[in-house]
Amino acid sequence: MARAVKALTAKQALVTLTRPGPHKVLRGDLGLIGLPGVILTPAQGLGLPAVAFGHGWLQPARRYLGLFKHLASWGIVVAAPGTHTGALPSHRLLAADLRTALDVCTGVRLGEGQISVHPERLAVAGHSMGGGAAVLAAAEDERVRAVVTMALSETRPSALDAAHHCAMPGLHLSAVQDLVAPTVGHVEPVAQAWAGPVQLRGITKATHLAFTEGRHWSDLLLDGRSHHTTQKLTKALTTAFLLRILTGTRAYSALLEEEVRGCTIDYTRGPLPTAAHR
Repeated sequence: MARAVKALTAKQALVTLTRPGPHKVLRGDLGLIGLPGVILTPAQGLGLPAVAFGHGWLQPARRYLGLFKHLASWGIVVAAPGTHTGALPSHRLLAADLRTALDVCTGVRLGEGQISVHPERLAVAGHSMGGGAAVLAAAEDERVRAVVTMALSETRPSALDAAHHCAMPGLHLSAVQDLVAPTVGHVEPVAQAWAGPVQLRGITKATHLAFTEGRHWSDLLLDGRSHHTTQKLTKALTTAFLLRILTGTRAYSALLEEEVRGCTIDYTRGPLPTAAHR
């Protein structure tokens, strides 16, 4: 059952959710069950929500570890496949790996048997092509209750086409200064085609790589670089959204309904539901 928390203003929610949550975080290796990648969980908890995360083009999962640790500290299991990191990835197969990661979360007792995931509290998320792959996965998996994307880039098969079949709530974070996957040609059409409740937010100082952490050789090929403020906003918004949709936590809803400094609401349609299973 969702823990009762006093409703906060948007500013209060932003400050609260940029800080680590109350849970100690454990890290594991998806490779132990045959899927390269990482999994991060709270130290304990039954019936937890979970999200499968898709990386961007050429990006290793470690470039998002700060986000993964943050979500896990707030009680959300994160599984991130480390597949298709080469120059010619299969978007379709990455989407399939995201669905497999959800299978792992729900089918395997995690940790030392003190962690389990509720099969009706599942989400997918991703950055760049991983965001597009998340949309592909959501369109074909009725278990998915929520989708979050960051600087989504169009995929093959088309994430835009898949969006017409996504009836679950979607939160799409765009990088206003993105030169790799400009908002107008990538995430904006996806948001407008979304079948369910949807919100498109623009992070004003973000470039395509702003969501990634540290340095990587791909920085020489792609526009932008790691940006701390973008990552803080992403952590807070993603946490508020997943807690609201997957667990019914309303305390941080103001953050999802109002603009905050550095992040505009560019498109929204439909009210956000509250989780039926608590």
